[in-house]
Amino acid sequence: MSALLDAPWYARSVVDGRTSERVAFEEDVLALADDVWRVARRLGRDVTEAEDLVQETYARAIRAWHSYESGTNLRAWLLRILHNLAIDQARKRQRSPEPEPLEEGDYYLYNRLEASGADAIDRLIDQLSQGPLLAALGALPVIFKEVVVLVDLGDFSYQEAADVLEVPIGTVMSRLHRGRRALKKALADGSVPA
Repeated sequence: MSALLDAPWYARSVVDGRTSERVAFEEDVLALADDVWRVARRLGRDVTEAEDLVQETYARAIRAWHSYESGTNLRAWLLRILHNLAIDQARKRQRSPEPEPLEEGDYYLYNRLEASGADAIDRLIDQLSQGPLLAALGALPVIFKEVVVLVDLGDFSYQEAADVLEVPIGTVMSRLHRGRRALKKALADGSVPA
């Protein structure tokens, strides 16, 4: 047992399950919190984003504390982590579109049913089971019609429909959304001949 205690890796003191090197690292990193906050405030769009950047910077720094080379510039190392995080978030925002609020026109069917009363649901079911749905589907442009038929009526998955139509899966989802929306509008407005 004494040979185990004399081993160089065990010679480091342990504080709460952490080596004294890590404790010293954490103390040095936390001493730079004001500098990291100031830079995060400039990189972030608002206070909440800056707080998230600082928190994630510290989480990554402490997870990767062993990769920091003692004696090098700790402030620069932390700010590099922060800078890379800010770049990653900006790229993520660029790739994902801003969510658009629903427009009043997105509630065609719901608004018509609400205005018509309780028996409107029964009338709607009767109408949909007859000609208007088929007429509305027939009035759709071909690029929307083929996707609606494959996915909604043919029970194809998005990927299967994309393979059949030889288009990307995102195109299938976009055309399906637009086709369904056009169908809803045509049925709610009653603009399709019965």
